[in-house]
Amino acid sequence: INRAYSDSLNVFPVPDGDTGTNMSMTMQGAVKELSGVAAGASVSAVMDAVSIGALKSARGNSGVILSQLFRGYATALKGETVLTPEAFSKALASGSNAAYKAVMRPKEGTILTVARLISEACEQALADKPSLSFQEFMQCILTSGEDALNQTPDLLPVLKEAGVVDSGGMGLLTVYRGFMATLNGEKPAAAEPAPEEKAPEAAQALLKPEHGEGANLDLFQTEDIEFGYCSEFFIVHLVKGFCEADLEKIRDHYASVGDSLVLASGDDFVKVHVHSNCPGEILQYAMQFGELDRLKIENMREQNRQLLKARKESEQEYAILAVSAGVGIDEVFHSIGVEELISGGQTMNPSIDTIVNAVRHCNARNVFVLPNNSNIILAAEQARELCESHVVVLPTKTIPQGISAAMAFNPDVSVEENTDAMNEAIEQVTSGAVTYAIRDTSFNGTQIHEGDIIGLMDNEIVTVETSVNEAVRDLLQKMVEKSGIDDPIVNLYYGENVEQDNAEALVEVLQALNPDSEFLLTPGEQPLYYYYLSVE
Repeated sequence: INRAYSDSLNVFPVPDGDTGTNMSMTMQGAVKELSGVAAGASVSAVMDAVSIGALKSARGNSGVILSQLFRGYATALKGETVLTPEAFSKALASGSNAAYKAVMRPKEGTILTVARLISEACEQALADKPSLSFQEFMQCILTSGEDALNQTPDLLPVLKEAGVVDSGGMGLLTVYRGFMATLNGEKPAAAEPAPEEKAPEAAQALLKPEHGEGANLDLFQTEDIEFGYCSEFFIVHLVKGFCEADLEKIRDHYASVGDSLVLASGDDFVKVHVHSNCPGEILQYAMQFGELDRLKIENMREQNRQLLKARKESEQEYAILAVSAGVGIDEVFHSIGVEELISGGQTMNPSIDTIVNAVRHCNARNVFVLPNNSNIILAAEQARELCESHVVVLPTKTIPQGISAAMAFNPDVSVEENTDAMNEAIEQVTSGAVTYAIRDTSFNGTQIHEGDIIGLMDNEIVTVETSVNEAVRDLLQKMVEKSGIDDPIVNLYYGENVEQDNAEALVEVLQALNPDSEFLLTPGEQPLYYYYLSVE
């Protein structure tokens, strides 16, 4: 419920409200990493795990910013054993600073503002009352957070016009409410929107699992392998009286010295598979329960060195990685030389970890990354810092920009020359998209109603119509005027809900209205968007 409500607060009424989804999945990554921390661990260890998990799973701008807040918390709490109001206050300040630094052009009225104002309010509260209890400190976080959130429309006019508060700020406050509920031993409550801000039905859409998320696309570095020996064997001719309790003893002991444990037992045997750093001790312990048979011990670090060596020998000079949406768009990218694709875009932003794995899977010294969505660029830039390859993140905000950038790539010139050429190609294309409104709102003085057809030019709403064809015609006219090109090439990529016959009929109409233009029609099969357009 909180996720869907936060999604619904996105300013644009297009069906890509994803702030709540991105923050929710970022938090899921943090919780997953936290589950591996031993009970009773220090707050420093806990926060390190939360920071690492959030960073790996961070999606979209909101998720990346949240991960940077946690990163700042972890830095401030390094070495701390318990969490006090004073330590938490320093963590809030450190987190706010880290988040601001992560954004190239920080904008007030966003999650950044909410995080900063909470930090400032808590610092002042401690100055006024040094003996503040943890309960009182948490209440200060919530009270100041609600005040900060209510200020966001006054700081960001587009929020005031749409009649909403900042969705990222709401997501952050939801996280803190969860902290407070846990502190009180309560179940976290769903955020209750104001009557005029009820989440639209469209925001309740089920999450689609991201293709390939969590898949291990790359080899581990040897230092990442905690347990280096894979031991696999049978215990046969079991000792007299061997029972279920003995099996549990084996399980508990091996779990304490290794991982990846698998035990399979039969009438007179136990099959063991375990990773450890002490294969001799593993075998010695097993001998008290019977005889050993079919032993196999493998040095996984050495195996990995050989695999890494082979991978290095096959490494190529260049690769292009693009975020894509739709089978047809995938085919277009592949046809122009893009080796690696990540499924993602408007409704499902790939995580930092997904991007890192995809870069590694390219197996290239230099990888050009095309995010093709303004909400993925920040995650791509964070992923770049975690990659061994030299990664160039091109600031592509639309699929057409990504296609143009990829077409400008030349494998025979330097990284710098390619970067310049691809950036120039991005600037020369005017992008358009046609979709539908998921709720009533107002944008730049234009009233928009749920179900209206919206035309976007370079991600700005420029036309609102009642039919798809009318929106495309009006949008294209504005795109041609903006481009200033006399005889442009117009690319149209029709979505999964558009029939080919209808798309072809529309192109005939557009050609008659623009006789000097060249039209190219391609099945993009992208979700949610009836058409992507480019003029160049």
